[in-house]
Amino acid sequence: MANYKNLFIWTSRIIVGIVFVYSGFVKGVDPLGSMYKFNDYFNAFGMGWASAISLILSLILSTVEFIIGLGILLNLKTKHSTWGAMILMAVFTPLTLVLALTNPVSDCGCFGDALVLTNWQTFWKNVVLLIPLLFLFLNKEKIKNQLSCAEQWAGVGFFTLIILSISWYSLNNLPVLDFRPYKTGTYIPDGMVIPEGAPTDVWESVFVYSKNGEEKEFSLENLPDSTWTFVDAKHNLISKGYEPPIHDLTMIAADGSDMSELILASPNYNFLLISNNLEKASIKNISKINQLASACKAKGYGFYLLTASGDESMQNFFRKTEVPSYDILLTDEITLKTMIRSNPGLMVINNGTIINKWSHRNIPDPEQLHENITHSAISAYKKTADKYYIYTLILAGGLVISIYLQLRKKWAE
Repeated sequence: MANYKNLFIWTSRIIVGIVFVYSGFVKGVDPLGSMYKFNDYFNAFGMGWASAISLILSLILSTVEFIIGLGILLNLKTKHSTWGAMILMAVFTPLTLVLALTNPVSDCGCFGDALVLTNWQTFWKNVVLLIPLLFLFLNKEKIKNQLSCAEQWAGVGFFTLIILSISWYSLNNLPVLDFRPYKTGTYIPDGMVIPEGAPTDVWESVFVYSKNGEEKEFSLENLPDSTWTFVDAKHNLISKGYEPPIHDLTMIAADGSDMSELILASPNYNFLLISNNLEKASIKNISKINQLASACKAKGYGFYLLTASGDESMQNFFRKTEVPSYDILLTDEITLKTMIRSNPGLMVINNGTIINKWSHRNIPDPEQLHENITHSAISAYKKTADKYYIYTLILAGGLVISIYLQLRKKWAE
């Protein structure tokens, strides 16, 4: 019986540890994404004033989840890690139930954009995860560690530094891993296709009529006679149909025309300077952006400013930066936040394919605009991908070795 119990403890540690590590990591590589999700929650619950601390909460939550998961997985300060996991679950499990019942935000964001779950899926995920976690919590005294207290804290400090470094780099550049539908190399029209036979939205229409001061609701199949007076019509969404990864992508010009199809179908290079909010846009590298815009126009490339800001914000931005106006296209704010995690950020598209993306801190020099931008972008992207691949292998290898050493000690005992 003791052997089965020990096996269940190890199995529980692996399950709980991996879930927390994964949840913390995918949030850590995209801190702005988690910040936007916090803002959505605050606005939905009438707490817009709390948006000022959204970024701090994003960094804290991703770091805490990552460290708790590794602590449970690698047996580093296991009691502290188990207590931390229980506290988080005690807070978030009832919260996700409330979210599932009220649905103020369509998805919880618990796994960032890497794995999108509905609020009900998130709640049941928490309920299932509580089973091994409760078992671990009740047996935490039986989990021993051969490392000294100082060595365990050193391990916690090391991995804290790792996840914070990843988050800081992603925050100041672009996410090291991009799980969104606008990642480099994406052919945008493919992401807008609705597969044949995919489920569609199901709506219910309710019509309100009045008679003799009394109002009643009727369905489309049961409308009243002409003695009743129509008052209002309500349309309720019964079930959500298939929604393509890329939707609501519009680029509206000053004359009201949608330029999105023209730009996506263009064989030319089109540079999109993206700012979801010009009032909050960084202007530190605006001179470099202007040089690039001039170089693009000289080569015949398209250069557009995509924003969701109004005319007053645009005028303030151009007055503050003392630069001439760009060709401006209006786009939905949420779409712009999804396209790039930088304000402003730069994206180049050719034949509907995203060739490259840059944070405003990494705007390319005009000299980098070669005749074949695609080739140079692919080369640069491959070098970056290879570097991240090596880092991932090192981190994964370190985790595997750590788990093996833990298991080896246990088997030796």
